[in-house]
Amino acid sequence: MKTGLKPLLWSGAALVLLLLLAVPVLNLPALLFMMVPYVVLYSTLSRGAFALHVIPVWVIASVVVSPSLLIIGLFFLVPAIVMGHLYRKETPAAKVIRVVGVVILAQLMLELLVFELVLDLSLLDAMSTTIRETFDSVMAQNTLATEWTSEHTENFISIIINMIPLTFIVLAYVYTVVSHYISRRLVIRSGLNVPAFAKARDWKLPRVLVIYYLIAYVLDLFMLSTSEAFLAVALMNLVPLLSYVFAIQAIGFFFYIAHHRDWNRAVPVLIAIPVLLIPPLSLIGVLDTAFPIRKAFIKSK
Repeated sequence: MKTGLKPLLWSGAALVLLLLLAVPVLNLPALLFMMVPYVVLYSTLSRGAFALHVIPVWVIASVVVSPSLLIIGLFFLVPAIVMGHLYRKETPAAKVIRVVGVVILAQLMLELLVFELVLDLSLLDAMSTTIRETFDSVMAQNTLATEWTSEHTENFISIIINMIPLTFIVLAYVYTVVSHYISRRLVIRSGLNVPAFAKARDWKLPRVLVIYYLIAYVLDLFMLSTSEAFLAVALMNLVPLLSYVFAIQAIGFFFYIAHHRDWNRAVPVLIAIPVLLIPPLSLIGVLDTAFPIRKAFIKSK
């Protein structure tokens, strides 16, 4: 068993983050860093030592606040253990992101199912009711356009509900990337060799994704956004998801140019902001994946 001051400090950090979940405003930052202490502890301690550090934290948190707080803690503990296990095996960063992202995504989907079947509480119905009541209240105050009707509200609710898979996917992987970025640097300081993610300038998607994207985009043009058919809902989530993926590829393209043209490192970072915010700019990533435009650029240097 590895003992010392550092594991105790990380246990204290885990306790503080759990307690902050009960504090308004501070609970959001606490959620953002929730996985980090568990990843560090699992990566640097034996399984028995990890349990001996975590169990007292959870007991104290349940006594000070509420045992229900541990439900949220458990949600983040599972992917943290998975990430820590992969760190111990020196798994490549890309696989860490994929595996942990899938775990978090599966947990989000499972929560919807548990609330629906076990607790008899439909989060989707609750969301629909909240949106509907909000629009009804705004319409009663005559602050919406006169053309807006209850049918428009129902169509809007349908789109929001159908886009939940995309929302979950984005949340799962963004959260995984942030947790990995922080945790990896902390674990390395403890002596573990955790592989780094590929440099942005080396990112390269498989060309087959371009074909998938074009097929999905063409099919989506003929689908109604309010349709609840499986194919329509799948395309509604797949097209913007692939668009985000190609936007990331576009960012890699600009990092590649910056590297070979000796630009300041801040330039591609600043370019990344509009690329992520303006969907049509993802076309740059599509072109970079489909054609050897990088070579053409280097030749013209």
